[in-house]
Amino acid sequence: MHILRFSDLCANGQARGQRVFIRADLNVPQDDAGRITEDTRIRASVPCIQMALDAGAAVMVTSHLGRPTEGQFKPEDSLAPVARRLAELLGREVPLVADWVDGVQVQPGQVVLLENCRVNVGEKKNNPDLARKMAALCDIYVNDAFGTAHRAEGTTYGIAEYARTACAGPLLAAEIDAIQTALANPKRPLVAIVAGSKVSTKLTILQSLASKVDGLIVGGGIANTFMLAAGLPIGKSLAEPDLLGEARAVIAAMAARGAEVPIPTDVVCAKAFAADAPATVKKATEVAADDLILDIGPETAARLAAQLKAAGTIVWNGPVGVFEFDQFAGGTKAIAEAIAQSSAFSIAGGGDTLAAIAKYGITQDVGYISTGGGAFLEVLEGKQLPAFEILQKRATG
Repeated sequence: MHILRFSDLCANGQARGQRVFIRADLNVPQDDAGRITEDTRIRASVPCIQMALDAGAAVMVTSHLGRPTEGQFKPEDSLAPVARRLAELLGREVPLVADWVDGVQVQPGQVVLLENCRVNVGEKKNNPDLARKMAALCDIYVNDAFGTAHRAEGTTYGIAEYARTACAGPLLAAEIDAIQTALANPKRPLVAIVAGSKVSTKLTILQSLASKVDGLIVGGGIANTFMLAAGLPIGKSLAEPDLLGEARAVIAAMAARGAEVPIPTDVVCAKAFAADAPATVKKATEVAADDLILDIGPETAARLAAQLKAAGTIVWNGPVGVFEFDQFAGGTKAIAEAIAQSSAFSIAGGGDTLAAIAKYGITQDVGYISTGGGAFLEVLEGKQLPAFEILQKRATG
């Protein structure tokens, strides 16, 4: 994927004295008092901002926060808590600028945070007049927000159309590189883990991957539907019987290529979905009518772990069981540890996946952890993300 990289512009001196507009993803969770409860996205944005400052640029940063109503700014929509945390991380003052679309005062070597971009009328629908005004604020536009790369909005797409120069920040560039390594030019065997409660929400991903991967591991409610499609009993487990045809089609598509969707041979069941529910390991053929399948069994986990350890590339989206409850966490733990021990290049994404990675302490052992939820899923579906598309267009046009 041919794109301009901000790191290259900084390295050759092209950013010195320039007005740089960075679209970051600073959409962090807050408690009822407005305090930031988890700052990973803010910390992830610092390298790009620091790179611009070190290059002698006049730096403007913006992001969305929450779900504001366009044209109706409320105190809870403010990036003020983000500005305070960013100032701590950068070790310098970060002024917060409101009503910035018509002009921003910032000098080379300074950084300002532009208030919540989704409050601006026309942002969500990528209004061209708004995009042109924002583009006029800068000499270089930098997209460093993979989490919004699947949206064609004013600050993610429109401004890139009209800015003098449009490029990818280090975070976005790293996502592009990891995605290409995992999906465009993977080392084989390529194994994907796709788990979640419903086949319907991941069906297009499963169909897309079925034409690419050498092994497709399904987990959670998705695995229950595939077990049902394979003729196995699943008791009262979460499943989608109306999608058995689609599940069988995915199995058939994989089989036609000499690949497989491994169906669990043993499972961990309970009579109720509860943190204190007793867990029972059963053969997949012996699930009772009143059983809930809440994890894969140890035999299945060992088989999948061996497959992952032998892989060349691993794509991971979703835990394979109810890992929040320890008695149903064995399968996800086994998969996490196998990925950590594998020599394969691994890329992981999705909120629950990141929680599992943190729980089992394997952050340093995953090749790349994606910061985008919806964007990561759309990449797995094989979609062209708008932010990638416009940066490619600007780099070649």
